[in-house]
Amino acid sequence: MMTNFDELLQHAGDFGPFQKRIAFLGTLPLSLFAFVLVGVVFLGNTPDHWCKIAGAAHVQEDCDVSMEEVRNLTVPHAGPHGSHSRCAKFDMDWNFTAVSCSDLSHWSIPTNTTPVSSCDEGWIFDLTWTTVVTEFALVCERSWLADLNQASLAAGFFIGAFVSGYVADRFGRKLYFLGSILGLGVSGMCIIISPYYPLFLVFRCLQGFFAKGAWTTTYVLVIEFFGSNNRKFVSVMSRTLYSTGMVFIPGLAYYIHSWKNLQLTMTLPIFIFLVYFWVIPESPRWLLSQGKTREAMRIVENVAKCNKKSVPADLPEMDVLVEHQEIVPPSFKDLFRTPKMRKHTIILIYAWFTSTVVFQGLLLRLGITGDNVFLDFFISAVVELPTGLIFYILVDRVGRRPLITAANLIAGVACLIVPFITQNLSWVRRSIAIIGRLAVAIGFETVNFTNSELYPTPLRNLGVSVCSSASDIGAVAAPFLLYRLASVWQELPLLLYGVMSLVYSGLVMMLPEMKGVDLPETIDDVEKRGKKDKQKFGKPNNII
Repeated sequence: MMTNFDELLQHAGDFGPFQKRIAFLGTLPLSLFAFVLVGVVFLGNTPDHWCKIAGAAHVQEDCDVSMEEVRNLTVPHAGPHGSHSRCAKFDMDWNFTAVSCSDLSHWSIPTNTTPVSSCDEGWIFDLTWTTVVTEFALVCERSWLADLNQASLAAGFFIGAFVSGYVADRFGRKLYFLGSILGLGVSGMCIIISPYYPLFLVFRCLQGFFAKGAWTTTYVLVIEFFGSNNRKFVSVMSRTLYSTGMVFIPGLAYYIHSWKNLQLTMTLPIFIFLVYFWVIPESPRWLLSQGKTREAMRIVENVAKCNKKSVPADLPEMDVLVEHQEIVPPSFKDLFRTPKMRKHTIILIYAWFTSTVVFQGLLLRLGITGDNVFLDFFISAVVELPTGLIFYILVDRVGRRPLITAANLIAGVACLIVPFITQNLSWVRRSIAIIGRLAVAIGFETVNFTNSELYPTPLRNLGVSVCSSASDIGAVAAPFLLYRLASVWQELPLLLYGVMSLVYSGLVMMLPEMKGVDLPETIDDVEKRGKKDKQKFGKPNNII
């Protein structure tokens, strides 16, 4: 008689052609999810702009005067390298219509003592690339509204983390994934046609809500088809495809100059994944946990057929065992009710929060070191590409817990070193920052992988969703912490990142090692895990 699903999966094949196919199909949407998460770098970019002056366009067209000459007459110089002010104009009576083109050369150029005023007539934007900022004029005193773009997305992630986890554990992984994909595509299209910024933010929040549901659900669905020794393959595929999506973003943004066309290009492919209704099956683990034994066994038989394996003949015994189990709906309280579940949840919440704050903080900091946002982003994305391979090589060799600890220790030390390296060695500073970011990415991927292993099947999706919701809070906090602390001292954010990473590396040592361990099926399995580990080290065995 089969004692658990992992034992049954060994007979059906836990790493055969079926698993490789569903791993690719299940993680392929992550390449498009990257567009949703970090596309704001280009969709919400603030281009060069200056105050609009009534009559300036008339003079430029009729008198064959360059825009630069008009700006020199109307806009003061401010900021680094003598650049023009973006939010002020000379407070003078610019009656261009009363001036002939021949008189323009006799106009006096304003000086630093000339009074200035705000851009009460609006702004002129460099429209080489249009963005959400140019669409809704989110600059100067309205610039804080631009920050709500990513904040609304993060709010949607946060809400989706709680809702999606419960619904996917209650009604199934596949059903909720398909619903989330449909919602993600529709909300992405609505963003394009939003005539008002508040409505735009509503759809942006919905986009985050559905993206969170689709992301966590497809990951859990796929990983539940794998045995304990090969689950890392799913994480490698996830990270590689996500990083690949990031690499393509700057190229698309560079050649597509309209933000609406860029948003359309990034949204339309999402609808393709609705065909997964006919392509991927429901998780048999979830079906068994809900008492739907026949449907689960039918899927297992298909897995075995694809893997050229055969299932054992005593499946009816497992049917009886499962059908008499009491089906208890997942509850948020279950994540904190028992000692080990509570400890795991608290540590993982801090892990997700810290990973996001440090990872995004280093990304934003790297991006502002140069003027070419496309090249800077591309370099940052390429740095992430080997993350999946490094994770795959190390996670089963050194274990989950040591890998997370080492990655965050390296990241923490890197963040603490950079502030004390002289500016003359800028390449050294940047290199260490890149090493730190790569280490954070490896730790991020490992904690995502470990998170799903630490929770039992009925609570797995809920556990991943709730813990990862801390990353959504971190996504909101990251830019605030970076820019506010940098206003005090430019290197102060790095010191904070270093301390947070070192604390993270210490706390994670309190989690159990899941290397080579079957996925827990019940809360009792989680609570008894420590006793089993002690027995491995020669402790007395009092269990009969």
